[in-house]
Amino acid sequence: MHGFCPLASGSKGNAIYFGTKKTRLLIDAGISAKAISEKLSELEVELSTIDAILITHEHTDHIKGLITLACKNKIPVFANSDTAKAIVEILGEIPRFKIFSTGETFEFGDIEIHPFSVQHDTLDPVAFTLHTGSLKVGLCTDLGFATTLVKNHLKQCDYLYVEANHQPSMVHSSSRPPIYKQRVLSRQGHLSNDQCAELLAEVVHPDLKHIHLAHLSQECNHPTLAEQIVRQKLLESGYEIDISIAYQDTLSKPISFH
Repeated sequence: MHGFCPLASGSKGNAIYFGTKKTRLLIDAGISAKAISEKLSELEVELSTIDAILITHEHTDHIKGLITLACKNKIPVFANSDTAKAIVEILGEIPRFKIFSTGETFEFGDIEIHPFSVQHDTLDPVAFTLHTGSLKVGLCTDLGFATTLVKNHLKQCDYLYVEANHQPSMVHSSSRPPIYKQRVLSRQGHLSNDQCAELLAEVVHPDLKHIHLAHLSQECNHPTLAEQIVRQKLLESGYEIDISIAYQDTLSKPISFH
């Protein structure tokens, strides 16, 4: 498949497929290797054809499948040094790490990859922009605050995959413990629907083709609500953009590059 598709998105596990004519990547591997293989099969992609895995940060919902994928399937793992060290501490030795430096662009196959810093409660969390040909794709979740750096990197993207994690009122009224609520709502936590909408309103442009709203909380958000808030904000900015939800348990809308 020449394009990308969220395989899983949410607190139970995250993974995205991204493929060009020459190179096939996974961005994060937070579900089992078996589940990843099954979801890839739905896209008519074989796990054996994946060339590398990019890791955003070391939380379990982003690295759960790495032991099998990296050790048994021998897929190289790209991460920055702090994240790689944390992965080793959590999972044990993972072979074939390829270390990148946060903030420095690198190439793999026919994809230009730029990892940039986000604010989250891990050692050195990143989001990515991926360039292939004339296309730019921004993948940005697990951040509590959209900095100027984040906004600058997400400008001029053809496709965006951006976090709309929660509705603050639903967090406050949930049964979650106070420490969870404090974490999620903090600048090291996750973006709310309104914060996502404000971010998108600042980076939207006439050539933006599609937005995936990602990492939705199953208890503290609702897909219809997230989409409504974002869509309304974009309409106020003069844009009507195609929007879809990135789901936890099923494949989300695939994007094909033409």
